[in-house]
Amino acid sequence: MGETVDNSDDAKGWRGSREVWLDAARTAFLENGIDAVKIQPLASGLNLSRTSFYWFFKDRAAILEALLDDWEATNTAALVAGCEAYADTIAEAVLNLLAVFLDESRFVPRFDLAVRGWAHGATAVMDKVAEADLRRLAAIRAMFARFGYAAEEADVRARTIYLVQIGYISMQTRESRADRLARIPAYVKTYAGQPATEAELARFRAHFADLPDPA
Repeated sequence: MGETVDNSDDAKGWRGSREVWLDAARTAFLENGIDAVKIQPLASGLNLSRTSFYWFFKDRAAILEALLDDWEATNTAALVAGCEAYADTIAEAVLNLLAVFLDESRFVPRFDLAVRGWAHGATAVMDKVAEADLRRLAAIRAMFARFGYAAEEADVRARTIYLVQIGYISMQTRESRADRLARIPAYVKTYAGQPATEAELARFRAHFADLPDPA
């Protein structure tokens, strides 16, 4: 008979968990780049044995793939959800989307920056990034189409929003949340072609009232 594997919570406690290993990999990746995501350093940082890793991932390639999946489940999913959120007007819809980019508990700029940096040296990762960009742009186009914009105009407005926001990330632009919020009314008017109402802007600002300023 084959060896019985104990998958109880107590047994897993000695090995960590899939989430613990993935969290450690994400932290190493964000702080020191993809070369820092290696099994032995992760094990040492977690004070777990190297063999524990293999209970949850087949090999290093598997945890790297899990990192990419995590990125899409975090950043891309947040952006798509923002585009699909309820809004009475296109200005409110644009505010919903901008709120995603400004709320780092939903969309993590460092994660996007790190993955895009990784993609420069890995064709498969570059392909994943390209797929994610297409999915995100499609969601923003659909948001504009929902409010009656023609396909060509929806595409250009979607690209304007997305490329500006990704530019903020890629250029690692530093500005206080107060400065960013002060520009929001003009951004909305530029992106949507119409201004947000004071009530819409008040609801938007209220969301950020208790959030810490980004580092």
